[in-house]
Parts: sequence; structure tokens; C-alpha cells
Amino acid sequence: MTRMTLSVNGVNAGYGRRQVLRSISFSVPEGSVVGVIGPNGHGKSTLMRAISGLNPVWSGEIFLDGTAVHQLPAHQRVARGVVHIPQGDLVFAEMTIEENLKLGAIIVPDNDEVERRLSQVYDIFPRLLERREQIAGTLSGGERRMLGIGRGLMTGGQIMLLDEPSLGLAPKIIDEIYENLSSLRLISPTLIIVEENPIRLQEVADYIYLMDNGEFVWNGRAKELSGAADLLKTYLGG
Repeated sequence: MTRMTLSVNGVNAGYGRRQVLRSISFSVPEGSVVGVIGPNGHGKSTLMRAISGLNPVWSGEIFLDGTAVHQLPAHQRVARGVVHIPQGDLVFAEMTIEENLKLGAIIVPDNDEVERRLSQVYDIFPRLLERREQIAGTLSGGERRMLGIGRGLMTGGQIMLLDEPSLGLAPKIIDEIYENLSSLRLISPTLIIVEENPIRLQEVADYIYLMDNGEFVWNGRAKELSGAADLLKTYLGG
């Protein structure tokens, strides 16, 4: 029987009085890569924030390994293995690469374990190893994205929420980021990836959901996405 790492049941959420998510339900099997695509501003990032605890859930339930977490604050969800890598280049600009990475393991009491995780991150992103003493604010956009992902990996979480890893990056850097996604699973075995580009996501995801106006309007295995060209054109414009 397949174990479900994450189950989202009938979740509604938003900002102030504006509802964004509308009765969202889906499950993420342990060890899988699930993709969420859709137009900008239609709820993808809000879904990630609701799962990680950065946005309150108005109604509905979220279970992690069978335990309800939707009423827990974000830091307690991190302790239970939820890692959220948000959009953008959110690094501590005045600190070095290695200092940024070690902050990701601030809840880990064992120094040997911190060093082991640091070695794993450097294996995935050797460019970070080469520049580990460099100030993060001097990095390129692609390097900052790698650093943000690496810092998330340092928590050792069981499920990673990766929000638009290719946003604003040059095609060559996007290729490099996606080439490393399979290696991420060695540390954080279950991934949810939000993207606007369905082609990129189809290469790495097992299952894909299409979101529009805060609702899922299509879902299927990644290989089935090729047969949904008309649907993608309707919602994504191409």
C-alpha cells in the first residue's frame, strides 16, 4: 500500500476577505514528485504557503503522515519535516554561503549531522562549495536560487515545497537547476514543485495538477500532459 506523506482535504484560504483557494484536495505519495502548474496569480503560491503554515487555513484539513498539521504554526511544521522554498532569492545578503546554509540547520543539535548535511548540499551544488566563503549578496541570480534550495535541504525535511525554481533565470541556469532535482530527492524524498512552465515540470514530475482561480481544473500523470495541449493553451496561453 502506498504511503501518503501529505493529504490536503477541502482547503479554503486567502488574504483578508479575498478567497484564493477553493476546496483544494489532493494527496502526495511518499517519495513522489508532484507538480502544480497554472497562470500567475491563481493560487499556486498560496497553496504552498497554506501547507507550510505561512498562510492560515480558513477551513479544511492538512495531514502529514496521518497527523493533522493545519492548526500548527510554521516552525512546528518545519520540525515535522515540511520545507518551503519560496519564490525569489531570499538569502541573508551580508552572510557567506556557508553561514546561510548552516542557518537552515539551526534546529539540528548535532554538529556532526550539520556537517553531514552540508557535505550533501555541496555534492548537489558544487558551485556553492567552490564559493562557500563568498558573501551571498554578491552571487548571481542562479547561485542565489541554488543557495536558497540548499539552505532548505539543510533542515533534512521529508517533503519539500519548491515554488517556481526557474523564475527569472536564464535558460542555461534553469537547465542546471532541473538537472539537480533528482539529487534533491536523496535528502528530501518527496517534492511538490510549482511552475508556470509545464514542459520543464513534465520532465521531472510523476503527477501534475493544473490550477486556475484557486481550483484544480485538471490532474493526471506527467506523461498525460502531452495530450492536454488544448487545455494548456486555454489556461496558460500556449
